[in-house]
Amino acid sequence: MSKRNRRQFLEDSMFATAAAVAASSSGQLFAQEEDKQSSSPNERLNVVVVGVNGRGGSHIGAFAGRKDTKITHVCDVDRDIGGKRAIEIGKRQNGFEPKMLEDLRKVLEDKDINIVSIATPNHTHSILAIWAMLAGKDVYVEKPVSHNVAEGRRAVQVARKHGKICQTGTQSRSNPGMRDAIAFIHAGKIGDVKLARGLCYKPRGSIGPKGEYKVPANVNYDLWCGPSQMLPLTRPKFHYDWHWQWEWGNGDLGNQGIHQMDIARWGLGVDQLSDKVISYGGRLGYEDAGETANTQVIMHEFGDKTLTFEVRGLKTGAYKDAKVGVIFEGSEGYVVLPSYNGGAAFDKEGNKIAEFKGGDDKNHFENFLKGVRSRKSEDLNADISEGHLSSALCHTGNISYRLGETAPIASLTAKLDGLKTNDRSKETLERTVAHLKDNGVDLEKTPLAIGPLLTMDPKSETFPGNEAANKQLSRENRKPFVIPSETEI
Repeated sequence: MSKRNRRQFLEDSMFATAAAVAASSSGQLFAQEEDKQSSSPNERLNVVVVGVNGRGGSHIGAFAGRKDTKITHVCDVDRDIGGKRAIEIGKRQNGFEPKMLEDLRKVLEDKDINIVSIATPNHTHSILAIWAMLAGKDVYVEKPVSHNVAEGRRAVQVARKHGKICQTGTQSRSNPGMRDAIAFIHAGKIGDVKLARGLCYKPRGSIGPKGEYKVPANVNYDLWCGPSQMLPLTRPKFHYDWHWQWEWGNGDLGNQGIHQMDIARWGLGVDQLSDKVISYGGRLGYEDAGETANTQVIMHEFGDKTLTFEVRGLKTGAYKDAKVGVIFEGSEGYVVLPSYNGGAAFDKEGNKIAEFKGGDDKNHFENFLKGVRSRKSEDLNADISEGHLSSALCHTGNISYRLGETAPIASLTAKLDGLKTNDRSKETLERTVAHLKDNGVDLEKTPLAIGPLLTMDPKSETFPGNEAANKQLSRENRKPFVIPSETEI
């Protein structure tokens, strides 16, 4: 897309405010988008943080108070939270208080902004990242980088076409302890690794009864919904609990689990989507406004390698001393990574043979800034392409689950015979059933939803001949929050 056409696309997305018109009349609107790069290690980079509640606080901590970065804008659809954060940032920046705006499109009119750092709800990650990159900015975007597979791929295409630096918020990729652990695995120190198991054993209680609730008066609900449909609010708590409703969230698989999914894929050394995927589970143990699974198992096959993922939202013990982590099983031993920055390796008899530790969020933001200054996406530890693949593995797992139907366990065991590691998958099922029994769940009364075993073409990122599954790879976005087509970028 030419600069002129790209400008038109952004204007069609409601960029035409008075400031934009004024800039356009002087021929300057986005005219310098290709040369507003950081070419000097001493150049100060201007940053806008989008979504400053929750995880956004870590983004503020990463950029505020540094000599080489300044947060010039705060963008949040909750004006109360945004206003408070702007004041806090001012105190960290020697009195320089950033401007607070609700709409990122208006912020992007400022040609002096270098970086857009995004920590909004999942359903807006891709559209905001794409808009920012089309406006000539580099982007740090939280995980998952997308709400569905197609928009994540489009974000990768935009970054590549326009030479933008886009880092995914999977910070384990930059922690020395985790990098040492993965290098240990790749060096064959536990033999041939064919199986990685991701764990998200994170108890979550009920989010309250489903009903009709008022959107907080301080929230711009139109902007908050963005590309999603403006559905009535049916959960008691507005912030955060959107994770458990499909229109906006991806369940704990795409919330906490994306971190462990990414580490598992990284350790297995696979750089594409899986050949086969199947998922089963349910929202069990209580009834509430939530829709996503609180108990879920996903199995991905990549040729002769398998990635198994377990979500447990009810009370549970650890598995091999890990609750939120990743386990790699090799022919000569295994590695357990129960944190964001490391773990330990063991031989086949269970004797510890190596330990890995070290690192925090700072490493990942520093790596991002290195990429911004070098203009080399290969300098990034978690380039948008890595974020897309790991996020998409969560999405395709959810697609199988959402296409499923409640059925007896016997029908599931038959489907598992279609997997190469059916012995291990059946062992996982047995442990899952026992876990639910321990929590008082009667699978006769509330049976599991069992998804189909889906076959995927990893290159096209589609399910050949499966219209129902392909339909869930994307969605129709609400105008004007529309993901541009490949020809429009």
